[in-house]
This record gives sequence, C-alpha cells and structure tokens, in this order.
Amino acid sequence: MEHWFTPWRAAYITSERRGSGCLLCDLAASRSDRENLILRRSEHHYILINRYPYSNGHLMVVPYEHRAALADLPVEARAEMMELAAKCERALVRAYQPQGMNVGMNIGKPAGAGVPDHLHLHILPRWSGDTNFMTVVGATRVVPESLDQTYDRLYPLLNPGREKP
Repeated sequence: MEHWFTPWRAAYITSERRGSGCLLCDLAASRSDRENLILRRSEHHYILINRYPYSNGHLMVVPYEHRAALADLPVEARAEMMELAAKCERALVRAYQPQGMNVGMNIGKPAGAGVPDHLHLHILPRWSGDTNFMTVVGATRVVPESLDQTYDRLYPLLNPGREKP
C-alpha cells in the first residue's frame, strides 16, 4: 500500500473551532486575508481559494450574508456573485489555460454542500484527464501546486494594481 502524507490537514482535523460556528462567516470576519486564502473582497462577497481543492485554482465566491439559498440573497448580491464568477473565470483562464470550467453550487446537505447553511459558488478549472486513477481508484486527489503558489498566481489577476498582502 502506498501512503500519501498530507500534514497540512492535521491542524484542521484537530483544531477546536471558535467563533460564530460558521467557517465562512468566521473567514469573512477575519482580516488575515492571505492566511485565510481570501483573494479579493467586494461589496457583497469575497473570493476564496478552496483549502481542499479538486484542482489547482479551485475558487469560491462567498457572500458575507449567512444565507442557505440563492433565492435568499438580494438581487444586487446575486448579480455581484455572477460578475465575480466571470472575473474568476477570466483569471483562471489566464493563469492556468484550462480546457474547461465547472461553475456551480451545492445547495443543502443532500446536494453535497460542505457548509450547508452558507451558500457559496465554486469555480474550478478542468483539463482532459484530470480525473485519473488516483481519484477514481484511490479516492485521492493530486494537486501539484501549493495553496501559496495559487494565491501568488491569482492575486494580481483578481486585483490589478494592488500589492499582495
């Protein structure tokens, strides 16, 4: 049997959660954007690198408002979410030249939502063959770029003219 070590998960698995009880609300309230992988803040949302990505560049657009359903967001917030998704798409194309893109939401626990009470939109670059035997047989994803590298690659594309934190 082969072993793949993921020491960065240990802190998450063993950590005692403090704060509001909602990971996404706690991230929004924090001002440690780089540490929390927040790439950009807008009026109604923030853009976040998924800490456990399916692929390099797996981003999330997260509303500041704690809402479980898309219909619960104000119209302006829904419009901003789509504008930010388009910005993410453009940045991911420039940074990674993917062959495709997945954009979607898992609304509710039965739909696969990891944070079922706080809506968020996933944007993932995809390539032919990126779901290989490791994912299918080994239930393991291989992500060749560190989260810090992803941050450094995408920050200037989503924040033109701004200095990295």
